[in-house]
Amino acid sequence: MHFCENKIMTLRQRLLTTLDMIKWAHSIFALPFALTGAMLAANGWPTWRQLLFIVICMVTARSAAMAFNRLVDARYDATNPRTKMRPIPAGSLSPGFTAGFTLVNVVVFIASAAMLNRLTLELSPVALLVLLGYSFCKRFTQWAHLVLGLALGIAPAAAWIAIRGLLDPHILLLTLAVVLWVSGFDVLYACQDIEHDRREGLYSVPAKYGINAAFWIARLLHLGMLAVLVSLLIVFHLGWPAAAGVALTALLLGYEHSIVSPRDISRMNAAFFTLNGIISVCYFFSVMFALLVK
Repeated sequence: MHFCENKIMTLRQRLLTTLDMIKWAHSIFALPFALTGAMLAANGWPTWRQLLFIVICMVTARSAAMAFNRLVDARYDATNPRTKMRPIPAGSLSPGFTAGFTLVNVVVFIASAAMLNRLTLELSPVALLVLLGYSFCKRFTQWAHLVLGLALGIAPAAAWIAIRGLLDPHILLLTLAVVLWVSGFDVLYACQDIEHDRREGLYSVPAKYGINAAFWIARLLHLGMLAVLVSLLIVFHLGWPAAAGVALTALLLGYEHSIVSPRDISRMNAAFFTLNGIISVCYFFSVMFALLVK
């Protein structure tokens, strides 16, 4: 009895450690954009069944990608002062358990995609290729930030396919907006590791071009995101609530860039985690209201 209880407690602790390692709560970054894509496809509320499996797909896909990233980057995390206490390099979580967690999420993701429609099932390996492949990109290109953006940016297009069973090129505008948004804040976030990346031979925009240039590139990417969101308003004939959402996004991005600078990146976590979570949620609600009041 005590042996079984101890095994259950150990498994529970490992799961909690894994969820903390992959920042499970940060699924909020891409999920609202996936739900936005679903609502645009349905021109309102999708069915609860569709929403359920879209959410499961989103959470399991991100969990698999994050766990896989921690697994393959463990060697680099161990040499980085910022990340050396992450569970795998610190020894509190085994690579084997992390690999098992990744595999379980991959299986649940594919099974959930199959519950939506045939095309989502057929494209699920492509999504996994992007999501898992990102982890290797910084070994050979400074533009891995764009691949990360694509990993999150395919969410609204995937949700559109989940609802309609086909892809409409118009929804790719929202994919592009997410790519530019994520790439921009990931460029900023990478400024924290510039010395480590150079020392280990890893590629990033800050490591390649320096912090000052990285900040300008991030600003341009975010300006591009706003331009694409404006075009989305026109293409989908969205009303004033969605326009207000774009305006609020612009204000929040402006504030994000105001609290970090090439001379002071001490508030990077606030800019990266808190503000970007607010941006995605606020934009989703703005589009939701725009569709409901049509």
